[in-house]
Amino acid sequence: MSPRTPILQMVDITKEFPGVKALSQVNLTVYPGEIHAICGENGAGKSTLMKVLSGVYPAGTYDGEIHFNGELCQFRGIRDSEHKGIAIIHQELALSPYLSIAENIFLGNEQATRGVIDWNRTNAEAARLLRMVGLDSEPTTRIVDIGVGRQQLVEIAKALSKEVKLLILDEPTAALNDEDSANLLSLMRKLRDEEGMTMIMISHKLNEIAAVSDAVTVIRDGQTIKTLEMKGEKPVTEDEIIALMVGRSLENRFPDHTPTIGAEILRIENWTVHHPLQMERRVVDDASLSVRAGEIVGLAGLMGAGRTELAMSVFGRTYGANISGTVHMHGKPTDTSTVGKAIAAGIAYATEDRKRYGLNLIQPIKTNIVAAALSKLSRRGVVDRNEEIRVSEGYRREMRIKSPSIDVLAGQLSGGNQQKVVLSKWIFTDPDVLILDEPTRGIDVGAKYEIYQIINALADSGKGVLVISSELPELLGICDRIYTMSQGRITGYLDRADADQEKLMVLMTKERERAAS
Repeated sequence: MSPRTPILQMVDITKEFPGVKALSQVNLTVYPGEIHAICGENGAGKSTLMKVLSGVYPAGTYDGEIHFNGELCQFRGIRDSEHKGIAIIHQELALSPYLSIAENIFLGNEQATRGVIDWNRTNAEAARLLRMVGLDSEPTTRIVDIGVGRQQLVEIAKALSKEVKLLILDEPTAALNDEDSANLLSLMRKLRDEEGMTMIMISHKLNEIAAVSDAVTVIRDGQTIKTLEMKGEKPVTEDEIIALMVGRSLENRFPDHTPTIGAEILRIENWTVHHPLQMERRVVDDASLSVRAGEIVGLAGLMGAGRTELAMSVFGRTYGANISGTVHMHGKPTDTSTVGKAIAAGIAYATEDRKRYGLNLIQPIKTNIVAAALSKLSRRGVVDRNEEIRVSEGYRREMRIKSPSIDVLAGQLSGGNQQKVVLSKWIFTDPDVLILDEPTRGIDVGAKYEIYQIINALADSGKGVLVISSELPELLGICDRIYTMSQGRITGYLDRADADQEKLMVLMTKERERAAS
């Protein structure tokens, strides 16, 4: 059998930023008609490598060679790579929300005759592309009116409109629910098997890599570690990939922890929250739960169950309308009606969307860490900058935030390190109860383990921790008790010893009991 000819070869790619070598002689070979996964810890250099390939980092800003379809390429920008048939879909989707699907698909590539856009041709061609990706929305529908899963499909349709030969997907399912993720993976298989398309997928989700990829290249600390053939005689296991990613074996994905549980700290009773726009709709309905000192409590539920809405409404009523119910801290009724009052009462909330709500990405690490408790550093309204540096440096060391200094902008950090900054910010407020909403979303397995260790340490220091997560294995691995929500109601709870995924799913899908007629 004749040897296969690669469609892509990246040879000895080296990329440096001030004070940081992001890539060091990285090599990548991709063959036509395959899904090639790239995985590694946060900050390993995966996205940087793809930005080099797509021209985001142009030729001349890196060392090494890119060969595409047998041709040595030096891309000066994204348009150059797109002209060759390379398209990249970034983790943060780049769609204009108030334009239609069709307008977004052909933005910058308008279907025009003599400078005049042909809307009939635009919408007809958009409809054809939408059928290819399995999206049944009308081409004239605005992006703002469709969900994130459908927006991801629009991005793929946009790439297909440019006669793409190599499609790069950066964390394509990071913001999707299970159903949308399954649909996207199914589409990727279809494009590979029926259209012969070549794809590169960056993902932290090892089960998805195993499900769709033909090969996987592991990058660690900016260097190529190994490329594995997924369909070989001996199946590649997740444990093998993890060991290559982190440089060591993770025999247990969750650190051992023996809790020391004390008195009740937080009790939420009869908590009801109405939708801010649809006032008749209850998104949280008569919910009650408690958290004790030293206890890690989980909150499980399907998308739309009301978990985040519950947390945000308790934390300063940052979500919802017509909120009723009581919050008790240490047995006493407590006012948490503003964020300031919630923090003063000893409650902290780390949001699920760290980039939008958890951090100021254009401010340095030190500014983000102290942002929620400036009064602890201030005298007569003036922040003590030396104390800010001392505190921030302390958290950088303690939380093992990978950064050359505390002056680095938060937006330049990897996802795992951004999450550590978010946790540092809220730990600095010295809360009694810390609510963590999807604390490991978009984070690799090595960084997850470190986050779990931080959560355990918080509990061991006597704090109560409430963890909201869509990953049932995560809740089962770290929590002492797990509450379940369905349709805004708390449907039950299970102790760790009694819980498994099946029992949790039964409670998570429990329908609201109908009122007697």
